[in-house]
Formats: sequence, C-alpha cells, structure tokens
Amino acid sequence: MPANAVHLPTEARTPPTKYHVVRDPGEVREVFRRVDEFVPTNALTTVVPLCTAALRVLSRARFALPPVLASATGDRHRAVRKMVGAFFTPAKVAAVGPRVTKLTRQRCQAAAEALASGPIDLADIIGRRIPPVIMQELTGFDCPDLMLLKRWSRDSLELFWGWPDEERQVVLATSAAEFYAWLRETVVASKGDDSLFGVLDAAGLSTPEICSLGYFLVIAGQETTAQLINIAFYRALQNRTLWHELSQGASAAAFVRGLLASESSVHTWRRVVATESMLGGVNLPAGAEILLELSGHHPEDATPTAYSLAFGHGLHRCLGAKLAELETITVLEETARAFPTLVLTGRDPEWIRLLSFQTPTTVMAALEAT
Repeated sequence: MPANAVHLPTEARTPPTKYHVVRDPGEVREVFRRVDEFVPTNALTTVVPLCTAALRVLSRARFALPPVLASATGDRHRAVRKMVGAFFTPAKVAAVGPRVTKLTRQRCQAAAEALASGPIDLADIIGRRIPPVIMQELTGFDCPDLMLLKRWSRDSLELFWGWPDEERQVVLATSAAEFYAWLRETVVASKGDDSLFGVLDAAGLSTPEICSLGYFLVIAGQETTAQLINIAFYRALQNRTLWHELSQGASAAAFVRGLLASESSVHTWRRVVATESMLGGVNLPAGAEILLELSGHHPEDATPTAYSLAFGHGLHRCLGAKLAELETITVLEETARAFPTLVLTGRDPEWIRLLSFQTPTTVMAALEAT
C-alpha cells in the first residue's frame, strides 16, 4: 500500500453525495480561513441520523453537546480556546518530553517481557497506554480505567463518524451515555480546583458546556494520538531500512511529519456553508456540507509545514498538535531503539475506517529470527 494512500471508507468514497469534497490543500486552508462563510456547526454531528431508540438512550442520560469549542465560532469560541490552550502551551508540551520518554521505556520493558513468549501487539502494549497518562497530567483530572476509556472513545467515534445500523446505534449510544455520565460526575467534582474543568467552571461555563467540550477533548487528547502512533508503528516497521536507522538513533520527526501529510489518523473534517459562497470555481449554496481532506494530497515539493494541515488550520487548529507530534516521535524512536530487530508478523491488520478517523486495530510484531 503506498504511503500516500487515502483510506476513506467505502461509503465515503462512493459519492459521498452528502458532501462537497475539498482535496486541494490550498482550498482546505482557504475554507478554514473563511470562518464567516464556512462554519463548524456540523463538526460534531453524527454522519448518519440516529434512530429513535438511540436518541432515547441519549435523552435519558441528559446527553447534550452545546457548541463550545470545535463546533463554535465567534468571541465565545476564542475565549474558551484561550483557556484550554493555556493547558497545552509550547512550554508545557516541551516539559512533558522526558515524561513521555520515561513512560515509553517502561512500556518497552513490559513489551520485552511479553516478547519472550512470542509476538506482541504494539498497539496494545505501548501505543494506547501513553497518551491517556500525559493528557490527565496536563489537564489535571483523572481518566477512567484504560480499557473503559478506550471502549468509550472508540464507541463514540463510531457513533459520530461511522455508519452504524440502528441496532448498533443503540449499543454505541448506551456506551456514549455511560461516558457522558462519568464526564458529568468528573466536571461536578472538579468545581473549585485548578484542573481544566475547574478553570472552565470558574470562568462561568455551565456543566453541559464543560461536558460538551470535555466529551471530545478527552477523546482527541489520547485516542487520536494513539491512532497516529499505531499508524507510525505499522508504516515504520514496513520499511526495514527506516526501522534500522531509527534503532541507531536517527530522528523520527521527518517520518512522522510525512505520515501526517499523507496518512493522518484524523484525515478529514467537516464544515457547513453559512452563506452562498464560491470555492475553487464552484458555487456552493447555503447549507451545503463540505468534507475537507486534511492529508493525502500534498505534492512532493510541498512546504516543510504541509504536515500541519492534519491538525486543521487557523482559529480551529488542534490545540494538542505539538503534543501529538512529540508523543508519536518519541514513542517511535524509543521503541525502535529498544527493539532493533522487531518485525511485523501475521496477517495484515484490520483498520478502523471512519469518515474522519483511521488506524490499524493491531500492530503485531515479533523479534526477527536469527
């Protein structure tokens, strides 16, 4: 599979007639810049309408996602973004670098013990376990049990960005309701402290508003980074020369940035046309939905910062961009140096392929036979 392959689900490839698809990176940036014409009101809506039974499950949980950050605009959005951004400043991200290294080395020790018995799943034993720890240390609130957090995260991503049938929607909605209940309890318990939730409460945001922000922040703060780490593991191990170079101390920065440009874990995002607008020579009516392809279309001679489009652009650029990049680079480098002879094993992995998210579900590896 070429490194610049774009992994859109079948449903997203065939039309998708629901969306005006924007692939050109310059036009994608233009959409992000024209914030009054192309708005994020559909950024966190479900790809398919939810059935009545699923909606009832969410209603009983008082599930609500008022626009606050990713789906909001204007002065309110800027004020909240500034408060959240204070927890992910460049200085704070740089300061957690040694912590990411330490955690990765600890997980590599666990991987070494497991490798003595046969192949391991790097996605499970390393990839998914570091981002949640870093996120909770930066935000100041505790995450739930790892396996529960991962189930909630993946279920919510499928509910909002997948194509579940009605029976599956009810299962996913039940999981989302559990996640939301935990989130509400955590937000209420954070009142008066200096955690992210406590700061937002002190600033006057309501509990539903904080829950709305936290619902996807908790997912984006760890699950999408773990997904990127797993893509990096898989693609790096496919390239034996690269893995050898990394094991000998080479930097993984250029490789990771190349992945962000060609095969990001968050590969698309959505916008709505607020007023009739012209984009790339096409007249778009008010209400039209746009699908922005964030990776996979940069030319080979693209600017060195082309990779950053994977994190959005402008006023809605991901606040955790530098953190995700740092974690992925560090985890990949440390793992390669710990296991120079690691190779992929078994069948090609299955992939999670949602409208806006993708990752291999497993990365099975073993020490090369001598």
